[in-house]
Amino acid sequence: MSDDEKDNIDEKAREILRRAGIAEEDKGRGPSQASQLVALARERYELFMSEDGRPYGVKRDGPNIARPLRGKAGLRSELSLLYTDANSGNAPSQSALTDAMTVLEGVAQAADPRVPHLRVARHGDEIVVDLATADGRCVIIGPDGWHRAPRSPVLFRRSGAMKPLPEPIADGDGLAKLRNLLNTSDEGFRLLVAWLVAAFIPDLPHPILTFRGEQGTGKSKGAAMVIGIVDPSGAPKRTAPRDIKSWATQAFNSWALCLDNVSIIPDWLSDALCRAVTGDGIVDRALYTDDDVVVLEFRRVLAMTTIDAGALAGDLAERLLTIELNLIPDHKRREEAELDAAYAEAHPSILASLFDLLAQVLKVLPEVQLAERPRMADFARILAAVDQVQGWNTLGSYRASARDAVADVLDGEPFAQAVVALVDAAGPNGVKLTAQQLLDSVQTPDKLPKKWPKDSTRAAGQLKRLAPALRTIGIEVDDSERQPRGNRSRLYRLTASESRRKTAPAAPTAPATGDDQHERAGAEDGGSTRDSTRSTRGGRSAGAAGATAGAAKSTAPADDTLLDLPESQSAGATGAAGAGLHPLSVSALCAACGLPMAPLTPDQTTHPGCDDTA
Repeated sequence: MSDDEKDNIDEKAREILRRAGIAEEDKGRGPSQASQLVALARERYELFMSEDGRPYGVKRDGPNIARPLRGKAGLRSELSLLYTDANSGNAPSQSALTDAMTVLEGVAQAADPRVPHLRVARHGDEIVVDLATADGRCVIIGPDGWHRAPRSPVLFRRSGAMKPLPEPIADGDGLAKLRNLLNTSDEGFRLLVAWLVAAFIPDLPHPILTFRGEQGTGKSKGAAMVIGIVDPSGAPKRTAPRDIKSWATQAFNSWALCLDNVSIIPDWLSDALCRAVTGDGIVDRALYTDDDVVVLEFRRVLAMTTIDAGALAGDLAERLLTIELNLIPDHKRREEAELDAAYAEAHPSILASLFDLLAQVLKVLPEVQLAERPRMADFARILAAVDQVQGWNTLGSYRASARDAVADVLDGEPFAQAVVALVDAAGPNGVKLTAQQLLDSVQTPDKLPKKWPKDSTRAAGQLKRLAPALRTIGIEVDDSERQPRGNRSRLYRLTASESRRKTAPAAPTAPATGDDQHERAGAEDGGSTRDSTRSTRGGRSAGAAGATAGAAKSTAPADDTLLDLPESQSAGATGAAGAGLHPLSVSALCAACGLPMAPLTPDQTTHPGCDDTA
């Protein structure tokens, strides 16, 4: 920088000081404390604003680490120490520090905005990993390998939740050492390794790693070790946050974090986790202001531990990568101190092996193309690259894991189960009906669950939310049609794929009451209608599932319905499913009435009592 440019900057600084009302005192008294603090800061730091409006300073000729102006690890406390050392131990006043910070924020606003990264960052075709040491050391991984560097080529920021990573050391097979610390299957371990490789790639969505197992499988300890490999923290495991603001604060300050012992996730947190996977931003009021806001932007690597993943919401299930943990026999259980020592010793070697694999993945990744792109397609492409390098099948394992997670969620949704039963019983043509008809057609539990839709609007919304999960298990949902006349309600066509019809589970064989098995819907036959016995549950007819187009449960004209069932079944087939059979597939048809039934004995051919009433 030339002398003229320096004079220009100094003149601008003096102008800023004058506008702030803290201009230098007369020459006899020397510059004010605030002036000296501003001069110290400008001499030692480059000041700028991040894109989300936060002021930072980077030490000139020092680590490429952005320091916030305020806060525990901010420049305010360091400037106070510098001033004290330069003035024979005399500390600056709080008012002088406040005035200086105001001026420095003005200086930062005049500079071009920059983006400080957290723990990992992309640098061309390389990836930089911040070791979070005081001197700013990092590791740079590229297609040709990895190496340690004394200063990062990209700007990083730090948070109080971060701990330093050990320097990677090539000392044997680090992956084998990690394998000895976890008790999952070989398939699960390979999937975990691929997830860890992807966790160091910042610019793609990462599925939520989910450790699932019963008590005593080491879920919490395993998750803490895995998160510590990527982003060590004093609190690698967190309890579920109370509100969106506390969640945003946690996520903003950690690259990787884990929610421990999850049983039920509220809807707002489920949505927040989904957004954090793909990229999120939370707007909040700036501190001590009425009209200014700050934005917390983040995309994070997340993990959780749970006993029952089926309690999670359907849209979240599609973003899970589930690792099943085996029960640890008592004679093989290890003390926590022993595990901690083994982990600390293996951590440098584990990092080195992961960086070796990451470098190979970066080298082959440009050539990897997927014939089919599932949800989380960027992550799936990383898995395909890992498979190409290692000769594994992590992509197939991931797809199977995703299907299983969705199936588990559907098992925990009574309305989803009822919809699946309705579609499986309907045959190859599926069903086409309005939201109200769907609500009337599915089996209604004796006691309505909390999430059971109470009206057609909620039924339509829940079906829309369930649609991706239903497609995963082979049930297509099409809502592009409307009734041709009447109130023009939206029609929902639900059909089971051919592969699902071939592999659908058999109908349950649990005993059912005679009334439950004998419920039948009215069928039109030469202008006459035969009424079936109906049982009433909770004030509504359980046999409403068999209502044909134009029947009492439907308000649409007769030719606007329908339930597109096979010719061998009457329209009342779904009535039997909704009335008490709750089948997942049709295993037999009653010889008397032609409705689906679950035989209780091999020689049973009719519903109990059906031969007396048919």
